[in-house]
Amino acid sequence: MRLMFVYWAFEDQGSGLVIQGYSEAARALGHEVVVYGRPNPKIPLNYSVDVGSADAVVFIFEWTTDLWRADALDLLRLVSKIPRRRRVILDGDGNYNDVVKVGGDYNHRDEGASRRWIDICDALSAKICQPTLHPRRKSVRPFLFYSYNPEWAVELDFRAKEYGMLYVGHSKFRWRPMHGLLQAIEPIRDEIGRIGLVGYGWASLPPWAAPMNLEDAYYSDVAYLTKLGAEALDPVPFERVIEWMSKALLNPVISRPTFSAMRFVTPRFFETPAANTIPVFGLDGAHVEEIYGRAARELVLGEEPSKRLLDMVRKPEHYTEVVKSIRQHLAQHHTQTVRLRELIEIVES
Repeated sequence: MRLMFVYWAFEDQGSGLVIQGYSEAARALGHEVVVYGRPNPKIPLNYSVDVGSADAVVFIFEWTTDLWRADALDLLRLVSKIPRRRRVILDGDGNYNDVVKVGGDYNHRDEGASRRWIDICDALSAKICQPTLHPRRKSVRPFLFYSYNPEWAVELDFRAKEYGMLYVGHSKFRWRPMHGLLQAIEPIRDEIGRIGLVGYGWASLPPWAAPMNLEDAYYSDVAYLTKLGAEALDPVPFERVIEWMSKALLNPVISRPTFSAMRFVTPRFFETPAANTIPVFGLDGAHVEEIYGRAARELVLGEEPSKRLLDMVRKPEHYTEVVKSIRQHLAQHHTQTVRLRELIEIVES
């Protein structure tokens, strides 16, 4: 089967690494995954504009329904060549819902925006998927598109780290969970070492925030970060995310408040355990166990976050075994090979 992903790709954010993994998994299984578009050397994916050769189309909607450097003719080509029953939508931000507002985060500003999004998706496909095991709408299919690749895994060695903690990801609606984590660090600040935040929005608003009326989404307390000695660092290409995570002993796994409420997974859920680091879960314990297995409970910050962080810093050898156990669980249950088989079943259903 030849699957065509329709995706707004970026060099330094989004799902490029996992899409590469799907292309590799497809080749191994005798299938093919391509991304609709022309080659871009800065974003190395398997591109094609040959819509006629595709057996199915998967629309990956993360923050937009637009097509990158495209126009309405591209959409016309896609929907005229591929029948509706062989089109699938991955609703990566949970927008195929009524308005969800949690902790200053939201999927839509108002009900009108929600209805428009739902109408767009319904016009394209009846197969709407979300990266959660607990969709809010009965018509939505659970599909954890974001997934793990054992080939990503870096050998674990927690000695001589450049950073005590790094977070590789943008600030979009993540200040609140990040602030909670940093507050847990305050009492043990001297034990942690260097702290780095890699991505847009930590030091200042990204250039598109104001024109798109997203100042609230990219809010961060720069004065507080400076006081804590946290370094705001430039974004890195998606192919170097795991490399950068591996520079630190600890890497938080946090989510936007709406994502936590909907129990969504994101690319970082599966990239972080592959790095040479200890994942630190600022998430609900039941959600963590559901994805990573029981062993991962030890990496949840829980009710005594400062104590848990200090234990990780002082006993990294113990947590090495925990990370290995998580990797084994992910390699069994959450690889792109497993997901690709599921996706083909969805297409053919």
